[in-house]
Amino acid sequence: MGFWSAKTLLSAVELKVFTELAHQGPLTAPTLAKRIGIHPRGAQDFFDALVALGMLTRSDGVYQNTSETDYFLDATKPSYMGGWLELANHRLYSLWGSLTEGLRTGHPQNEIKSGGDMFNTLYSDPERLESFLSSMTGLSMGAAKAIASEFPWEQYQTFVDIGTAQGAVPAELELNHSHLSGWGFDLEEVRPAFEKYLQSRHAGHRVGFKAGNFFKDPLPQADVLIMGHILHDWNLEEKKQLLSKGYQALPEGGALIVYETLIDDERRHNALGLLMSLNMVLEHHGGFDYTGEECRAWMRECGFRETKVQGLTGYQSMVVGTK
Repeated sequence: MGFWSAKTLLSAVELKVFTELAHQGPLTAPTLAKRIGIHPRGAQDFFDALVALGMLTRSDGVYQNTSETDYFLDATKPSYMGGWLELANHRLYSLWGSLTEGLRTGHPQNEIKSGGDMFNTLYSDPERLESFLSSMTGLSMGAAKAIASEFPWEQYQTFVDIGTAQGAVPAELELNHSHLSGWGFDLEEVRPAFEKYLQSRHAGHRVGFKAGNFFKDPLPQADVLIMGHILHDWNLEEKKQLLSKGYQALPEGGALIVYETLIDDERRHNALGLLMSLNMVLEHHGGFDYTGEECRAWMRECGFRETKVQGLTGYQSMVVGTK
């Protein structure tokens, strides 16, 4: 019955419970219910369920955020990771209702079923696109902070974030390393969201945007290339094609960082990585997630002389290949 707990949290994010409490709380149940616009009937059970799930605290009938939900789920903070939960609520929750059919047929269960295309649908609507890009920021924020602190950036001067979305990684790198300059690389439609996000983070002085298609166009050259949550969308041939293009764009001694919810090599511990791979079954024709050792092998095929896997945060890890 895990979906009960999940949907309770997802609805709380949609209703801006945590954002409201961050700015107006602590609040009683009637006051909070009125402010977020829900009926009194289920309000107390809803709020108390969030207490039981560890998402809120309650004292003398007054509710407030935990330190974690205040930090991660207040939509006005740069640390907000709720964009990924918003995507889960609006898109993935219903999509996963078709998991059985996806497993039986091997076919995606999204817009492709009716002759459409996921990315064309997303990119044709600016509001929907910005929501999707925000979800990628939520998914990547923890990894972005870890990459900024864990990778030996003192050895490099320039970087390009391939498929940058809003630019969470470029923003973290600029704000944490004064010697670095770089670019976010994505489709032209992404530029407004990228520039808006960097402005909100008070970044963008040493980071710019380059428009392009990473399959059709050469990748921009830099000391370090980054591919986050990119490879798992594509089939094996396409994965190797992107890794090869990354290798070609790097100078001798340059590095490629690939980060994902990597499946552990024994395929028995990182449940989220395996569930993410099932999500690719539902969303894409050939996409799948993979282990760190599989990615290292593909990198070696492309010519990378050194490869290693390093944990980042939570279930996410990075594979680093050096040319």
